[in-house]
Amino acid sequence: MKPSRLLSLTLAVAPLSPAPLTAQATAEILTPKPSAEPRINGPKIFGVRPGSPFLFTIPATGERPMSFAAKGLPAGLQLDPATGRITGTLKERGTHDVILSAKNSRGTAEKPFRIVVGDTIALTPPMGWNSWNCWGGQIDQQKTLAAAQAIVRHGLDQHGWTYINIDDAWQGKRGGPHQAIQPDPKRFPDMKELCDEIHGMGLKVGIYSTPWVTTYARRIGGSSENENGDWTSPGNGPKTVNKKILPWAIGRYSFARNDAKQWAEWGIDYLKYDWNPIEVPETAEMEKALRESGRDVALSLSNSTPFQSIGDLSKLANCWRTTGDIKDTWDSMSKKGFTQDKWVSFQQPGHYNDPDMLVVGHVGWGKPHPTNLTADEQYTHISIWALLSAPLLLGCDLEKLDDFTLGLLTNDEVIAVNQDILCKQAVKVAGNDKRVVFAKPLEDGSRAVGLFNLGDQQESVEVKWSDLGIHGTQTVRDLWRQKDLGTFADGFSAPIAPHGVVLVRVMPSK
Repeated sequence: MKPSRLLSLTLAVAPLSPAPLTAQATAEILTPKPSAEPRINGPKIFGVRPGSPFLFTIPATGERPMSFAAKGLPAGLQLDPATGRITGTLKERGTHDVILSAKNSRGTAEKPFRIVVGDTIALTPPMGWNSWNCWGGQIDQQKTLAAAQAIVRHGLDQHGWTYINIDDAWQGKRGGPHQAIQPDPKRFPDMKELCDEIHGMGLKVGIYSTPWVTTYARRIGGSSENENGDWTSPGNGPKTVNKKILPWAIGRYSFARNDAKQWAEWGIDYLKYDWNPIEVPETAEMEKALRESGRDVALSLSNSTPFQSIGDLSKLANCWRTTGDIKDTWDSMSKKGFTQDKWVSFQQPGHYNDPDMLVVGHVGWGKPHPTNLTADEQYTHISIWALLSAPLLLGCDLEKLDDFTLGLLTNDEVIAVNQDILCKQAVKVAGNDKRVVFAKPLEDGSRAVGLFNLGDQQESVEVKWSDLGIHGTQTVRDLWRQKDLGTFADGFSAPIAPHGVVLVRVMPSK
């Protein structure tokens, strides 16, 4: 095929409307259905600390039943061939190169997988679900379990979605053998049983806390004004949050070690640690407490991390919120997603800039409704988060996933951009206020490139190979459609709908 200079790609353009269009009104499902043949998805690398419990479930699509194997699995780990679940403990530091395989009646798939036993965990961005943007302060054990069951029922775990994270409002009083925060017995009658059930599905569990005396939802926090950790609810009076005024301030007595021990005994895998301003001493204290708990717990800081402290904070935390809370509007999502360039130098494997959770599907902070983002805006949302290698945490009602939303969440070529082992954050390489191009290098030497139209009218967006620091004829692949578009000598362009995107992979032509 003779290479073209530029591509004119025909895309569906949403009609103009005076009111925001729902996803259902304009939804075009671009993601092809998975093949019946086996395909192993998810990350190529996994980090674990010496002596910590190991849990990794091989994410694979394809016709069931399916059997799994792992060649080169180190001693201390075991694989369940029926579920693809790898468990056990590795005591010695080191790197193990494994070949994962999945087999069904249609064939066999293999994938290289590296296990790194060392100090760094979360070697690719966390993927999962968080309760807040769906249920707000109404979370309970039944809703949490239902979310985990929905992950499995919809097959999202086959694409790498792993964490089920409980946000604020789970807390009761302090007590137990560790004088730690105990769950509200009306909401979470048995936290250990819940964690065991979720782990039994091959998934992981997250929880929420703060170093303040009181959380944003007016629940008990991780510090107190007295050594017993006694606490009285501040009630529903005016909030004085973010001002270091009690009860939204750090108490004289910290219970970080107490709480970390309790979370480890329950089986917690992820902590959202939420206060403002985020400061180094409390972060370092909790990071140390989690390490000493005997369990790998990813530490995620929230919210609005101060840029002047990020040099120190980024060495301690696995994720840190670079923004305030997201809402399901174009203004909120786009301002967060397209303003991350200044943070780029602090991101590396195991440490991620976090522009907040995803607001696709049914969201609503206690009253779920279809997202106010249009279909094109949702493609843009997932695309820029994937390019940023940001944590992917769903904030929607997982029991109300329609085919369009499932298509957004199950495109393995898009997810692979997010999970690439380099964990590079995309940056703006071309464009203006309305037409922008973000790009990042991938492990295999190719480039992931997003052409975005931030304006309100259809626009043609172009990327030149010189913008990417490459030259020569390149093959361009549409990642949402999982389709090669051809070879191009100098660059690539496409007409793009308002607030829309074309996400491609650019690689040298053979």
